[in-house]
Amino acid sequence: MKKYNFNAGPSILPREVIEATAQACLDFNGSGLSLMEISHRAKDFQPVVDETVALFKELLNIPEGYSVIFLGGGASLEFCMIPYNFLEKKAAYLNTGVWATKAEKEAKLFGEVVEVASSKDKNFTYIPKNFEIPADADYLHITTNNTIYGTELREDIDSPIPVIADMSSDIFSRPIDVSKYGMIYGGAQKNLSMAGVTFVIVKDELLGKVSRQIPTMLNYQTHVSKGSMFNTPPVVPIYCALQNLKWIKAQGGVEAMAKRAQERADLLYAEIDRNKLFVGTAEKDSRSLMNITFVLKDEYKDLEAEFLAFATSKGMVGVKGHRDVGGFRASCYNAMSVEGVKALIACMQEFEAAH
Repeated sequence: MKKYNFNAGPSILPREVIEATAQACLDFNGSGLSLMEISHRAKDFQPVVDETVALFKELLNIPEGYSVIFLGGGASLEFCMIPYNFLEKKAAYLNTGVWATKAEKEAKLFGEVVEVASSKDKNFTYIPKNFEIPADADYLHITTNNTIYGTELREDIDSPIPVIADMSSDIFSRPIDVSKYGMIYGGAQKNLSMAGVTFVIVKDELLGKVSRQIPTMLNYQTHVSKGSMFNTPPVVPIYCALQNLKWIKAQGGVEAMAKRAQERADLLYAEIDRNKLFVGTAEKDSRSLMNITFVLKDEYKDLEAEFLAFATSKGMVGVKGHRDVGGFRASCYNAMSVEGVKALIACMQEFEAAH
């Protein structure tokens, strides 16, 4: 039976990316050595980092004056590194979910934090609009896609202060105007690579401005100056990211990814809205194209375990919703095919017919 991977992260990757990475783990570039055992300073590996950075800049059209670096620690480590490096007097945060809340909590350890808006009042089912950005804050932090709640901010904000964006789960899914951001970061395990590497795109002129001393490993300047090679980088995940970026380019770039994302989401949301058993959880004007969340209507709640078992029996993997929302979640990252979404829709229709 064919399996369709709807996991929220670690999540689906193109088969050819998995195979290329697996082959390199057996024999890297015909060296007779595994990618897992070579030195990160080997002459064969530096081109991997260089090409990965080059593809980041090409696919996202990153302007001059920005650096791309690869770190460990996941996006959660960035929650403290960001205020460590950028918060001098005050920071502004938009609270749209669990990860935004955690980022805001870390920033409060370093200085004053202003919450410009929050959707907590409705269990984060919408993206706040028309909020005021304080011009005297050092930066505005946003989380563009909320994997748990199925909401997404798909517009590049015009801001009087630098915008720092957690794009862990929607990076490379659509074109973005990088010049409107001071920094973009994210864990790779949702839409870029396997788990184990964090990407950071940072505007160079913003670095080194705070008065506090920063521990060496937590200072972005450390990693920018050494091209991600200050200490041993996560070699295999970077290689996997390179293969995935090559795949994205071959498919037509982020423009093609955006078209595919819209097609998948249109199909699945249309079925959710049509089906007599299910209802979407996010407000329609805030719906994510990456993480599509839905539940059974109140009168059918007792069928939740039955539908999950039924979908699993049909090859749907990872569709159980997060505990904060319940129900179901179909994560439709770049590598998810339209075929996979149609297979899930067929499950929903068959289950509807039976009940």
